[in-house]
Amino acid sequence: MIYLICAVVVVGLLCVFDLFLTFAVLRRLRENTAELDRLSASRPEFEPWNPAELVGSELPELAGGPAERVVAFFDAHCDVCHEHAPHFAEEARAFDGAAAVVSGKGPQAEELLTAVGGEVPVTRVDEAMTLVKTIGLKAFPTYALVDADGTITRAATSAGALASRVPAA
Repeated sequence: MIYLICAVVVVGLLCVFDLFLTFAVLRRLRENTAELDRLSASRPEFEPWNPAELVGSELPELAGGPAERVVAFFDAHCDVCHEHAPHFAEEARAFDGAAAVVSGKGPQAEELLTAVGGEVPVTRVDEAMTLVKTIGLKAFPTYALVDADGTITRAATSAGALASRVPAA
């Protein structure tokens, strides 16, 4: 009988311990939820942007190239850019005159330059704002088709939208 009483006491103590752990987890979840709500309330709202607004913009640096070339715009602080860059570099070998523009400084920019570099010519811009002011670029990564005169003929923020010319990521 003593063993039965000891077993019941041990099981009871384990249940109480489990209850305390459950309350601790619930308290932590409430704190994290409050923190996430606070962070999401302070996040800026972005207005929608249509990459077709780039059509007609001129990139004189790319004038005189092939009849139509794919140009990818990447930013060092863009996580999606780091995912798309190796795919673009891999597929760019098949394109006649593919190019990339990388904006930003520091180790993240160096990672992008390494990922895209190689056979694809890469232009480096120190500030993303330079691209925003020059051609009106508002999202990264952006892919554009540029004609021989250096004029953007089509643009998209996803590689799939220019599927006939831009590699799928």
